[in-house]
Amino acid sequence: MKKLKTDGSIKAIYTYVEGRKIVHPLIGAIIPAGFPSPAQDYIEGTLDLSEHLIRHPSSTFFMYADGYSMIGAGIQPGDLLIVDRALEAQSNMVIIAIVDNELTLKRLRIEGGQYWLIPENEEFEPIRITEDMDFIVWGVVTFVIHSL
Repeated sequence: MKKLKTDGSIKAIYTYVEGRKIVHPLIGAIIPAGFPSPAQDYIEGTLDLSEHLIRHPSSTFFMYADGYSMIGAGIQPGDLLIVDRALEAQSNMVIIAIVDNELTLKRLRIEGGQYWLIPENEEFEPIRITEDMDFIVWGVVTFVIHSL
């Protein structure tokens, strides 16, 4: 298989290591945006983030986004993407696709049997998938993690 390039929307790909838990205290209260309240009184237990973020461990990968084509979807350069390869891509899902041996991060649009890769930034053009293109849906983006 040829080495994949990227159109600049994907920076790196990492596999998920099953079994390692990411556990933190879970606060079981609605957090007020007004008067502060001591959180210790509300701790209910622990929360394993992998149970909430990873549905198919053997098919889950992490990628770092790069570029600005998806900023309208809230995806910034440097954001961590959780990508599930076990999910079937549906129209309007954000996906990782391979188009002519190049990885790209876009929204999939299916209309009247036509496939489009839609950027979420008006400075970028949609990509219409034609029969003469090599096109594969590599995975579905399920979560985006970024700093505030």
